[in-house]
Amino acid sequence: MSRARFSVLRFDLKMGSLKHAFLIVIPTNARLFAKSLKPNCNGKGAACYDPRFIGGDGIMFYFHGKSNQHFSLVSDTNLQINAHFIGLRPAGRSRDYTWIQALALMFGSHTFTLEAKRTEKWDTEEDHLNFSYDGKDFSIPEILYSEWTSPETNLKVERIASKNSARVTLSESVEISVNVIPVTEKDNRIHNYQIPPNDSFAHLEVQFRFFNLSAKVEGVLGQTYQPNFHNTAKAGVAMPIVGGADKYRTTSLLSADCKSCLFSPNNNTVIGESLISMEYATLDCTNRVGGGNGIVCRK
Repeated sequence: MSRARFSVLRFDLKMGSLKHAFLIVIPTNARLFAKSLKPNCNGKGAACYDPRFIGGDGIMFYFHGKSNQHFSLVSDTNLQINAHFIGLRPAGRSRDYTWIQALALMFGSHTFTLEAKRTEKWDTEEDHLNFSYDGKDFSIPEILYSEWTSPETNLKVERIASKNSARVTLSESVEISVNVIPVTEKDNRIHNYQIPPNDSFAHLEVQFRFFNLSAKVEGVLGQTYQPNFHNTAKAGVAMPIVGGADKYRTTSLLSADCKSCLFSPNNNTVIGESLISMEYATLDCTNRVGGGNGIVCRK
């Protein structure tokens, strides 16, 4: 008979003039499970790097957008997901190098944002996540599995690491795994990004899992979940690029005014549209690229 193994975590909480110490006992394999909940950048619904997407059709493509602009990743009648891009354009380059710095969700009359905080020097011991709901900032204790739930209880944000990783769940709509990372010195050297010394370009690695999208869903990523979508990404090249920046650009992170946007705050459900009932898993239990889609690993 095997013995269960546990990790004991201690944290201190100051309340007024008193300081309280708390101990949390977590099974060791819970840490492994939390690690598996982080984005799989090679799985369906992923958006990582200089934004590289894996569509709902399983096809990889790049969408560069433009630095300091906002783009619709998903737009449905009852859900809007936008991204804010950061980046830079070194001298002699024809385009911006870009990364996703923030996400916004709009559903009904509510809004939620998640962003990677700008930091000059990356520190792994510092949390770089900011959250807001309906325009008000909120914080989540930097403890594994600590969580926040909206007053309506349909939105939950859970830490899947004590710092820089979270999972966002909007009931019956979407589950998002998020990780904050910097542009590393190695990547800067390999790709010649020419990152300045006063900015680590902290950005997001993201993976989405959607539920009940409509057949007409739009957005840079959303369109790839349409039943009859034809991906224009050129096969067989190292960097297959998909355009459409003008089609998906929004005027702000919390706007649904792009040319292809479908979202309306008055729609809480998709009416008169055929639904695509789908649950694309965010985990890869095989540790191999492209494997394990649709499998949830639990121990």
